[in-house]
Amino acid sequence: MAKINVVVFDDNDTRRDGLEMMINLTDTLACVGTFPDCREVVQMVHELKPDVVLMDIDMPYVNGLEGLKQLRQVYPDLRILMQTVFEDDEKIFECIRAGADGYILKKTPPHELIKGIIDVMEGGAPMTASVARQVLRMVSEPRKQKDHNPFNLTAREKEILGYLVKGMSYKMIADTCFLSMATINTHIRHIYEKLQVHSGTEAVAKAISNGLNV
Repeated sequence: MAKINVVVFDDNDTRRDGLEMMINLTDTLACVGTFPDCREVVQMVHELKPDVVLMDIDMPYVNGLEGLKQLRQVYPDLRILMQTVFEDDEKIFECIRAGADGYILKKTPPHELIKGIIDVMEGGAPMTASVARQVLRMVSEPRKQKDHNPFNLTAREKEILGYLVKGMSYKMIADTCFLSMATINTHIRHIYEKLQVHSGTEAVAKAISNGLNV
């Protein structure tokens, strides 16, 4: 089985070395590059061809948010997992709108970080529990109307979108709903069509923007 290749962007030398070691000690992962900032982010990704980018938000010169935006212009399907020390609503939402596939706090335990990288590859949108709670709050706060549903999602589609908002992978959603992966994929395709989006993170961002009750 091919390993998941990961590139790390983090300005802290000690942390960057620790992440590289932790990733390489995981049987299914390989760290193929580490960098202190995003000044050459597109070139580095082009050369190294990672499956997942682990991106710190707060870096000098060119930060992670700008790096994320640059990568999304060239690599719309690349898996990008953001990390930060802050539980900041605006930063979380800005990253989701810019196309991040997940958002994890730096204090996340190593085994959860590894799980997040793997979940991203399985189509999930992993988020630290506290971040997921904030995203859920952002979804529920903008509009308080009962059963606000401007996109005519079915009850099952709203349920599945709610699980996406929580950062669950497709497999986790299938297990929770006692449905096959094929059925979940069909529901998610319908959700994307109704919301006019192309990824789970775009669906989450649209849910937040429109105050969908999920």
